[in-house]
Amino acid sequence: MNSAGGSFGLSFGLAFAGAIMLATLSVTFTNMAQASSVLEPGEKQRVATALEDDAQVLSNTQLDEQLVGQPEDVQAEIIRINTDARPLALQVALLVPILAGLLGLFNSFRMMRLPEIKPSGSVEAMGLG
Repeated sequence: MNSAGGSFGLSFGLAFAGAIMLATLSVTFTNMAQASSVLEPGEKQRVATALEDDAQVLSNTQLDEQLVGQPEDVQAEIIRINTDARPLALQVALLVPILAGLLGLFNSFRMMRLPEIKPSGSVEAMGLG
């Protein structure tokens, strides 16, 4: 039971951290694109729509391959935004396991202060104590 609980917690934690990372990446990338003075309004809308449909962490090389055919200044701006947004999303996602670890550490100290449970007299009389 303990192993199953640990496996579930690990899987849930990884999924939750991944969801937080993609959400942060999507929001940060969209906000940076909207604030860009290089991108035209139509390009800003395409960025927002693309992130809404399929947000994923891409390296600059992968992103460069997807931007083939776009003007050089647009390519450079999107790469710059990706370079700035990706580390921020990863940092926010790393906060999830750090906070979970601190919560577990705090809980372990709290559990050390709990009084030891003493068996009742009826258990001792039965010879189980």
